[in-house]
Amino acid sequence: MTNLPVIVGFGGYNASGRSSFHHGYRRTVFESLSEDKKLSTLLSLASLMKLVRFENGVYIDIEEITLTPEQVREKYEKMILENTLIRRITRDHFDVDNVPSTKDMRLESDHTTEFTLSKKELPNPVPANWQVNTLDDKYVSVAISGGISMKMESFREFDVQSAGILPSGFKPSDEYNSRFHPRGLQLSILGASDAINSMGISWEDLMQVVSPDEVAVFASSGLGQTDDHGVGGYMQARLRSGRASSKQMALGLNSMPADFINAYVCGSVGTTGATTGACASFLYNLRLGVDDIKAGRHRVAICGCSEAPVTPEVMEGFAAMSALGTDERLAALDGTELADHRKASRPFGENAGFTMGESTQYFIVMDDALAVELGLEVYGAVTDVFVNADGFKKSISSPGAGNYVTVAKAVASAISIVGEDSVKNRSFIQAHGSSTPQNRITESMIFDKVASAFDITDWPVTAVKAFVAHPLGPASGDQLANTLGVFADGIIPGIKTTSKVADDVLDERLNILLDDYEASMDVAFLNSKGFGGNNATATVLSPNVAMSMIEKRVGAEVFESYMVRMNNNKESAKVYDLGASQGDLNVLYNFGSNIIEDHEIEVEKGFIAIDKFSNKISLDFDNPFKDMV
Repeated sequence: MTNLPVIVGFGGYNASGRSSFHHGYRRTVFESLSEDKKLSTLLSLASLMKLVRFENGVYIDIEEITLTPEQVREKYEKMILENTLIRRITRDHFDVDNVPSTKDMRLESDHTTEFTLSKKELPNPVPANWQVNTLDDKYVSVAISGGISMKMESFREFDVQSAGILPSGFKPSDEYNSRFHPRGLQLSILGASDAINSMGISWEDLMQVVSPDEVAVFASSGLGQTDDHGVGGYMQARLRSGRASSKQMALGLNSMPADFINAYVCGSVGTTGATTGACASFLYNLRLGVDDIKAGRHRVAICGCSEAPVTPEVMEGFAAMSALGTDERLAALDGTELADHRKASRPFGENAGFTMGESTQYFIVMDDALAVELGLEVYGAVTDVFVNADGFKKSISSPGAGNYVTVAKAVASAISIVGEDSVKNRSFIQAHGSSTPQNRITESMIFDKVASAFDITDWPVTAVKAFVAHPLGPASGDQLANTLGVFADGIIPGIKTTSKVADDVLDERLNILLDDYEASMDVAFLNSKGFGGNNATATVLSPNVAMSMIEKRVGAEVFESYMVRMNNNKESAKVYDLGASQGDLNVLYNFGSNIIEDHEIEVEKGFIAIDKFSNKISLDFDNPFKDMV
């Protein structure tokens, strides 16, 4: 039998808030929620944004006033809604009105220019037209005949001023001892912690059941860590008259999200991997976990991505490609003088380029038998992730043929598992929906052609980038977290930043949702298109479908016992959710503790035993090539 890869925990953070228990998803469908869910969404965000703290059973706000939950909503709802999702970039990231730069200047003079300079500040080599005389041990006098070249610090207004940034007031660096960690790695720690905490059992309890080598962590970032504590810092150090630190190079690698989770969150000695596929990186990592679980190579996989690319350098690089929606182009679309930053990302509408975001999304995936044994809630199942390239390309950044293959395979795979009726009538698409003019045409054409081939009509399409923007590597992680919310609440978020589907979009067989859409869904297709021809599409089954499959496999008696254990673990998970919604994120960060020493490792002919793990690692192997030797 093939193992069914099921999602038993998930978590993360993006512009909509905390992902676990569907809080972030509910911010994207806030207008369509019941009053109870609106209140819980706002309370969670109010705590995350440090507008209130929870002490002794009551909320206390930033003015030290005691408030009831309803009073928190009344006082802060407008502020919360305005300071989440896509909006104008705040100074927590950088000052978009005064972005530092330098200007080359050439000063010409008919006279000799004289000044005093520290010996340490003398350029090497000294220019030919400089006459240098020593004054004392520390200083020299300089006389310059003719011109002098200079670099002067300058400031400029940034062309792109909108992004999908974390809720205002929420600073990942404040949640644990994050000294010298790039922001993307801070997000890795928080996202993986949220996912593990959401399971309802501890990681230690899980490791009592599985062997250490039956666990895998597959995670990465598309660009690496690009801020001053990572790549950005050591690349610019000398140009800024500084020097690189011993940490910047190592922490800047795009494999570090997986490395940080292994080393500081779960202490795994299992398989690790960091696959990068540009904007499809999350699905690439998810594919590793899904395929290994289906094949029985692993029983548990933490799959995810983290990225914090809202920096002037990264955004300027994409803007130079005309990939980002500048304020000027956004304003021109609306015929106004000022850009509407809240509606910067407009998938499938008249748009001007994508909007940068930041995100961390992680998912605990395991085989169905282990989920039943442990009594864990199943949020959904990922049966396949298909990856295909584009073939020969004229432009490396342009879309191509590979995405036709991935989408068609995903649909065909789903039909083979759940049947045509579910796919035709109870499936929807989480589109890449990058909000570029080229994407809206090419992606809609793919969906429309595939729908025609499988006789699908009125196929619902949404795009979460309308709310949280494009964080590069984790983008499809945002899609998956949002999809699990759709399965739970039955509301597909409409692309509410788009007022009208563009005329050049091919949607004869599509229903591109511009308003929230209530429906019970069996299947979701997550589509991702990355620079360079990195295409991926995932087939995700709803928890109802997955649970039905599990019940059929294990039988009614085992399933009933499983449900009892699952309900007990759900209560434990709710305890974490309540605490996190009140400000206690319970970040899992173990630095310098539980380190495995050499004397704690026992190697025998048939196994390896490590003191800190309950189960041994088997060294008994069958020869898979015995018919050849």
